[in-house]
Amino acid sequence: MEVKIIGGGFAGVEAAFALASHGISVTLFEQKPVKFSPAHSYSGLCELVCSNSFKASRVNSAAGLLKAEMKKLGSLTVPIAESCSVPAGGALAVDRKAFSDAVTAKINSHPLITVEKCEVTEIPDGNVIIATGPLTDGKLAESIQKVLTSANTIGTSGEMLHFFDAAAPIVTAESIDMNTAFFGARYGRGEDDYINCPFNDKADYEKFHAALISAESAPKHDIDKVYEGCMPIEVLAKRGFDAPRFGPLKPVGFTDPASGRRPYALVQLRKETREGRLYNIVGFQTNLKFGEQERVFRMIPGLQNAEFARYGVMHRNSFIDSPRFLNSDFSLKNNGRIIFAGQISGVEGYMESAASGLIAGLSLARRLQGKEPLNLPKTSMLGALTSYISDESVKHFEPMGANMGILPPLEIPVKGKQERYQALADRALRDLEIAYREIGGN
Repeated sequence: MEVKIIGGGFAGVEAAFALASHGISVTLFEQKPVKFSPAHSYSGLCELVCSNSFKASRVNSAAGLLKAEMKKLGSLTVPIAESCSVPAGGALAVDRKAFSDAVTAKINSHPLITVEKCEVTEIPDGNVIIATGPLTDGKLAESIQKVLTSANTIGTSGEMLHFFDAAAPIVTAESIDMNTAFFGARYGRGEDDYINCPFNDKADYEKFHAALISAESAPKHDIDKVYEGCMPIEVLAKRGFDAPRFGPLKPVGFTDPASGRRPYALVQLRKETREGRLYNIVGFQTNLKFGEQERVFRMIPGLQNAEFARYGVMHRNSFIDSPRFLNSDFSLKNNGRIIFAGQISGVEGYMESAASGLIAGLSLARRLQGKEPLNLPKTSMLGALTSYISDESVKHFEPMGANMGILPPLEIPVKGKQERYQALADRALRDLEIAYREIGGN
């Protein structure tokens, strides 16, 4: 038995490791360094192209619960991320290069995994997992479109959907003016892992907002829509003067040590590497021209001399109308040998992509070995995500990330948000443990 996997991102490596860990031989096709997408630049597997954060670690959060569930099922990427972490308050953030290198080494060293560096232009025969990510294009995209068209049995368009995803700029630590900026955590909770750049005066924020909404953007071709979770900062700003102040520039929970009062608005910077030499401007994904990014973002207090190690970029993402085409194990409804995983399947986020690959790999391994199907309880975050992407009642599908809102309500209501989230997390982990134990836990 052999499975072919196209794509060495989060979903692809999780699927490969899951299959190989259960005795299934895998050929993993990765097009880098033969060909790089517009968003990729590093030759290693599992490259991070947007934020270096995998969101919250605490289990009573959607992101933390997802990671905890993945570890129970034998995830490859979560333990590696923890070993490559950089300080980020309550979030799990990683050193990009260290993380990619560690994943690459783990995959390359597995005796049942063969990595082929080449571009795949057609869906191969046999059992195949397509984990090519949101930038799938060219002949392979055409091949996928043909498969979707043949799978379409309800008479509507089989086109893949498109949206645009944006990444935030990264600046060097030495270029940040720490006479203006300060280290601190919101409400003083956790370690002071973020650098905070305060707009203490409303007039300064007004000038920044005016410059932001009038700045020139780079050309965007064939835009259908922008996904809300990756809204460019300039688009958010155009929604209203206070829109950024209720989003990434929210000042609540901070006191500027220099002024002794809460800032009018506040920009946060998060470490990109363990050494703290690079910082990501949190929430500032953008499609502004590079020169405009320098001009406008240097208006942020503390960033007047900012040196940009990476500018913000924006690129097209593609995903399938999954409720119409996919089963809960991510296999194609009319052709079970073809499985999709990662953002192309309609999940949103690094760990969500990895989770889909993990589920796809485990499910296929069990099927090939004649075992009982992997049945994830809908009370778990993994089960809720897979249920959502395969729910035919969802008529206007958009990518979905982990969130507590997709979990079924508690049988006995719990007052208090944190208490309710903890109860949901406890139930999820308990039910997942029972379900996984009942099917043999492998």
